[in-house]
Amino acid sequence: MDPLWLEYAHLLGAILIFGTGLGTAFHMWRAHLTGDPRVIAAVARSTVLADWLFTTPAVILQPVTGAMLARSYGRSPLEPWLLASLGLYALAGGCWLPVVWLQIRMRRMAEAALRAGAPLPPRYRRSARIWFALGWPAFAAMFAILYLMTFKPGS
Repeated sequence: MDPLWLEYAHLLGAILIFGTGLGTAFHMWRAHLTGDPRVIAAVARSTVLADWLFTTPAVILQPVTGAMLARSYGRSPLEPWLLASLGLYALAGGCWLPVVWLQIRMRRMAEAALRAGAPLPPRYRRSARIWFALGWPAFAAMFAILYLMTFKPGS
């Protein structure tokens, strides 16, 4: 495959991961701030769907296109910037997987509160705090990966 098409696919994957993550995080946080189970349940449904439709395929394809690019340009997989990128990718993924689980859990709690006509349970707020805290290292890792992809320091 032409390396330019691989670069395009790799860049598109990075955009999807970062853009979808940022957009869904923004809407999920704004919904959380309302405290309204109806709003939270609706936004969480859309957030989880967006993760399955856009983020998950990009997360799977990103290392594949990255490996193909490295090979097509004759780069060693042991180059420090590539190893750092992979480590940061693992960090971001290690944060993202529990975030998805928390979004599903938060959606279920909001739906249950809505059905019962009750307020959100205390564990919802605890889940939201953990969800929020996990987002910071994941986004920091993605910023750093984008820097490494662009500037390839030390190569």
